[in-house]
Amino acid sequence: MPEPSNLLAFALISLGMVLTPGPNMIYLVSRSICQGRVAGLISLGGVALGFVFYMLCAALGITALVMAVPYAYDALRIGGALYLLYLAWQALRPGGRSPFQVRELPPDSPRRLFMMGLLTNLLNPKIAVMYLSLMPQFIVPGHSVLAQSLALGSTQIAISVTVNALIALMAGSIAVFLAGRPLWQQAQRWLMGTVLAGLALRMLAEGRR
Repeated sequence: MPEPSNLLAFALISLGMVLTPGPNMIYLVSRSICQGRVAGLISLGGVALGFVFYMLCAALGITALVMAVPYAYDALRIGGALYLLYLAWQALRPGGRSPFQVRELPPDSPRRLFMMGLLTNLLNPKIAVMYLSLMPQFIVPGHSVLAQSLALGSTQIAISVTVNALIALMAGSIAVFLAGRPLWQQAQRWLMGTVLAGLALRMLAEGRR
């Protein structure tokens, strides 16, 4: 098991990252608003499976192979940062939309909702970076790496699923609140865009760990 201080620190980082708007949040909010809370929760099931996949890869050491390949980490870091900059531009550009702004999406079957949730999370650079570069820093040498990885990963999954479930359930109410308050909606867009851009610039500035 990881040290309590490491587990708490990693839990706080996980909470901060899940509260930062990103691909998972945007997809879950869009589905919950357009197709209802059940659709949002089904999509969340796919997202959760994506978390489990990343956790098992990290715990079994597969990600260590990626870290060992020259330039693999840099490619992931730069690609992820560019993707976050794209999302920031989508929020900040003239006529940009908030993730809580109602948009028309065709209804999807439960199977497709689940698979799209899974795919969205697997392609989420924020989650990939967390498991590739952040989690190893909280593992103490000399103790079971597998047990520590599973404990840290399970903590991140529990926090992310809980927060995302609340977001999916409350997405409609938040959208209605913002729809009647244009200034709040604009502030939310700018906050989201600024946070995403800040994360992207930080990722670009980071060297190989």
